[in-house]
Amino acid sequence: MVSLADAHPPIALGALDGRYRGVVAPLVDHLSEAALNRQRVHVEIEWLIHQTTRKVVPGVRPLTDDEVQALRRVVDVFGPDQVAELGEIERVTVHDVKAVEYFLKERLAEIAPDAADRGIAELVHFGATSEDINNLSYALMVKGAVERVWLPRARSLVEQVSALARELKHVPLLAHTHGQPATPTTMGKELAVLAHRLGRQLRRIDRQEYLGKFNGATGTFGAHALALPDVDWPTVSREFVEGLSLTWNPLTTQIESHDWQAELYSDIARFNRILHNLCTDVWTYISLGYFAQVRGQGTVGSSTMPHKVNPIRFENAEANLEVSNALLDVLGSTLVESRLQRDLTDSSMQRNIGTAFGHSLLALDNVSRGLAGLDAVPEAMARDLDRNWEVLGEPIQSAMRALGAQGVAGMDEPYERLKQLTRGRRIDGDDLREFVAGLGFPPEVEARFLALTPQTYTALAARLVDDYLR
Repeated sequence: MVSLADAHPPIALGALDGRYRGVVAPLVDHLSEAALNRQRVHVEIEWLIHQTTRKVVPGVRPLTDDEVQALRRVVDVFGPDQVAELGEIERVTVHDVKAVEYFLKERLAEIAPDAADRGIAELVHFGATSEDINNLSYALMVKGAVERVWLPRARSLVEQVSALARELKHVPLLAHTHGQPATPTTMGKELAVLAHRLGRQLRRIDRQEYLGKFNGATGTFGAHALALPDVDWPTVSREFVEGLSLTWNPLTTQIESHDWQAELYSDIARFNRILHNLCTDVWTYISLGYFAQVRGQGTVGSSTMPHKVNPIRFENAEANLEVSNALLDVLGSTLVESRLQRDLTDSSMQRNIGTAFGHSLLALDNVSRGLAGLDAVPEAMARDLDRNWEVLGEPIQSAMRALGAQGVAGMDEPYERLKQLTRGRRIDGDDLREFVAGLGFPPEVEARFLALTPQTYTALAARLVDDYLR
């Protein structure tokens, strides 16, 4: 048997880099191994610029504006060729961050030929541990992935759900609590609940802090303070981290504590779980016939049953959300722990961030495409409502309670009387109207309930969509 592992170009091991590459490709610029190395180069360059601009080390000449621009262009042009070059250096160093240092020193020698003689070259990676570079790189990677890829897609989906909620805000729907017929609502109001929940999580994620540290091997500025005791190192560190548009963490061990990552992954996982709830609800509405799936040209619903259009978008989304959450949960629980001042569990764990985001992004695509293929079927919803007149027992007994409290005669035992009429049996409109006519309601109340149907018993559902769905 021919080994597929020997194929060129390589065959993807996982679905994200194979079947679903097109959907998750935007994350490659933020959460891949190559993106990590690009951010390492970026952080090292900015640290070098920061030191020389602020004259942290006495006697070292500042970089010129042209040199600064040329160094920053190294990040701008960092692509496949530079990834390969860095890989060659790492094969010698057997250390990824040290390889970045050597890579940058080679570029610096080209940009500023006197860098070695003037002391500039030795400021590359000066005072930094690998984790000083890595934690800032990961913070920038995750921040970019969230703000430029995941959040825009998630916002677009929530707006899609909101638009559908507004469109269907007046369409009556038989509710099912505990799987049983319950007080009618509208399809739009039920979708608005989900959109509101999802939107709230997005607002939490939008406020997320991305923390970074730059304080040496055990967080004490040990080497810094001994090498240059007159420098205010906490201020230098804070200004550098904040200059990267991150939040400075002043108190850490060798690693940044990753608490912010756990907070973020918890919020994204919660968003995923609410989205999973949307998938199962919409799937159920499809199975009840409340939504019809629009058939695209050439699509196959079932390999053997030509009539079928399966709700595969929502089912695929469920699976991808579950994979994403499994990874987000283990990331959140593992990253907040590190033995004493440092262990390496976070290094391997953080390499799975891209996969966690990838499956969530794929689910967003699944759901968006699934919703775009739906047509509401109000007639099917109306049929179920018309078969369940007993749900009007709730407002009738509530009106009887209110009237009885006001001293109106004949309103005793309202719940029990409605229970006797409706529990365990089907009633129709005639049965209910006969019952209402015999209650002795005041004329205006009787008229209101004689006109009521399950389809019109949606109360404030549409108004709630208008007033409270952002």
